This record gives sequence, structure tokens and C-alpha cells, in this order.
Amino acid sequence: MYYRSYDLAGDGRSGNKSYPATVSSFRLDKYEVTLGRFRAFINAGMGTQDRAPMQGAGAHANIADSGWDSSWNTNLAVDTAALIVAVRSGPAMYVTWTDKPDTNENQPISFITWYEAMAFCAWDGGYLPTEAEWNYAATGGDQQRAYPWSDPAKSLTPPDGAHVSYYDGTTCVGDGMPGCAATDLVEVGTKPAGNGWWGQSDLAGNVAEWTLDWYAPYTSACTDCANLTVASSRAVRGGSFNLPLSYLRTGDRGDGNFSPRNRNAGLGVRCARAP
Repeated sequence: MYYRSYDLAGDGRSGNKSYPATVSSFRLDKYEVTLGRFRAFINAGMGTQDRAPMQGAGAHANIADSGWDSSWNTNLAVDTAALIVAVRSGPAMYVTWTDKPDTNENQPISFITWYEAMAFCAWDGGYLPTEAEWNYAATGGDQQRAYPWSDPAKSLTPPDGAHVSYYDGTTCVGDGMPGCAATDLVEVGTKPAGNGWWGQSDLAGNVAEWTLDWYAPYTSACTDCANLTVASSRAVRGGSFNLPLSYLRTGDRGDGNFSPRNRNAGLGVRCARAP
């Protein structure tokens, strides 16, 4: 058991112990999904309306009705060409997609919707982690770390460019250069000082990560829970290369402002798997 969105830093962002949760054994991928892995998904013709996941695909083994719903198919791109256009959309300074493999293959994929993230994880043999699972991994379970890398006894170990790619209030520090650009999306796993307790890389910063849940206030204790009640936004965790320090806290839930159709330079995914 651990406490959702709580940490031992003891400051105004530490939350409280009002919302305990228990999660069964699961595996969370070490790395965020890279552009190269997502390219394989696209090259297989997946993630489109005519190659959508099967009904129920990508389900969490302990959560009923958590898999793909065929009513979501219309939220996918019409065909592969349209999907490629979509993932290379956005301001040119932040776009990492290239039509042929290039130097960006190990950067995290970005500009993907919740539906594309869900479809990818199902195709890849996994599922989207629940918000509770993601929080559990990032905070080190009952260690209740403030940052994924924090020693609980020194729970506000300050991050720097060696730990994480984020916005420090003046510049994005991912690539060590002034300003913010696609190069601040660092290759996954290249900042091991920021790894979490179980070895996952980039749980804070780089790209924020879609989770299974719809966004809503916590209400009570839970076991293997996910909020599947339809709302306006899906829960996103982890902060990103262009967001400030406060978003990197393991308990931070953002502002609940991410429609599942949202595309963002700082928004990607990491899959979970059965143990």
C-alpha cells in the first residue's frame, strides 16, 4: 500500500494520506515509447481506423472493461498517411518525426493522442498504466519519494540537467543549450541520475505520459483502481521538457486539461505489462 499523490518532502505540494491505494504486481517499461518504436507501429499499418485494436485489446487484467472500445475507432486517423501527418504536426521547432529513420529514433514519441497511445500499447503486448500504477512506480511505492530519484530521507533532492529534461524557469535544460527546441527531448535513458527506484528512466520530465484513467478528484481508498467514468480529460503524469519543476513531483496530477484527442510537444507514453 502507498498514498496517492503524497510524498515525504513535507512542503505545500506534498499532499496527504487521505487516499491510500494498493496495486497488484505489474511491470512498467523502463523507457518511454520512442519514435523508432512508434515508427514500427505505423509501418505495420496500425493505429488507423481500418487497423484499430480489437474490442477489449490492451485491457488491464484486474480491471473490468478497461480495454479498447470499438466506439473509439473514429478517433484514430483515417489511414497511415493521415497518422503520419498528425504526428509531425505542431510547431516546427518541436517536431521530431522524420519520414525516414534519422537521428531522432531514440527520442520519445510526442504529438500522440490518448487513443494512439492506447492502441500502441495494446499492439505492443501491454496496456496503458493506471494513474495509481504510474504514481506507485514514480514514488518508489511506500518510499513516497518527492521525485523519482529522491532519497526519501532527503526527499527534495534538487534536480538539474543531469537528472531530467525540464524547464528551469529560464530555459529548457535537456540539451544544455539556451532556449527550448526538439533537441531538449533527450534520448530515453540518457539521464540515469534521474532513474526511479525500480530503474525506470525519465519518469519526470522529457515527455509527460498518458495513463489509462479519466481525470477526476480522488475519492477513497482503492485496490487495482482506475477511473473509467467518462470525463473531459485523461490523467497525464510526469511533467515534460517544457514544464517547470513543480510538474516533476511524483504526486503532481497536472491541471486535468488533457482531452484524449490532445496533441502536444511534451506528451508521450510509456506502457505497462502483466507481471
